[in-house]
Amino acid sequence: MISFFRSVREDVAAIFESDPAARSYLEVVFLYPGLQAVWAHHLSHWLWRHRMRFLARFVSQVARLFTGIEIHPGAEIGRRLFIDHGMGTVIGETAAVGDDVTLYQGVTLGGTGKEKGKRHPTIGNNVSIGSGAKLLGNITVGDNCRVGAGSVVLRSVPANSTIVGVPGHIVLRDGKRVVITDPKDIRDPLSDVIIKLAAEIHELREKFQQHSHPALGAEPDITIDEGTPTPNISPQELFQEDYQI
Repeated sequence: MISFFRSVREDVAAIFESDPAARSYLEVVFLYPGLQAVWAHHLSHWLWRHRMRFLARFVSQVARLFTGIEIHPGAEIGRRLFIDHGMGTVIGETAAVGDDVTLYQGVTLGGTGKEKGKRHPTIGNNVSIGSGAKLLGNITVGDNCRVGAGSVVLRSVPANSTIVGVPGHIVLRDGKRVVITDPKDIRDPLSDVIIKLAAEIHELREKFQQHSHPALGAEPDITIDEGTPTPNISPQELFQEDYQI
């Protein structure tokens, strides 16, 4: 019980530290759905760990109804999680979130298929994830990372990095800008398919050219011999009947 009240004080303090719009404890406790969703998860996660799975899911669904934030009871949530404007935020069953993490509205920590076991992201400490970002699959986002709004992250990210784009790619690492010299480094699945198709078309064109020359034979010689004199015929001589009067 003591640890629970300590966690409550830490969660409230984290909001005052992260959100300049927070004015009073009363406002934070009653009007911050992100905080209420985290507290509801404490209860649902305790029920989940004690094999009361239906009750755990029921509590999480009630919290979702009132807050618009869905945190699966099986998710591991660290200390001082701040969900700002959390409507539409989803945290999957096997997701793990570290300490001092900030999530904005519409963030998804989801899976990519029907596989069993660990299938959701692991988020390190002191990570900020922007609005609408999607982190999918069993990936790891290292400590002190920043994920830009609207990004789609499909592979693990080292610590101290900033990720943006669809698909997400690193633009800053350890405070230094990362310059992408090869577009293939972005690893866009659609671009990979296009590159593969272009390579196959080039290979087929080369094979076609190799087989077309023997089948058609030598090309005919249509060069003009400039040494051959051309007859000088006037129009009157060529069309004599038309010029007769």
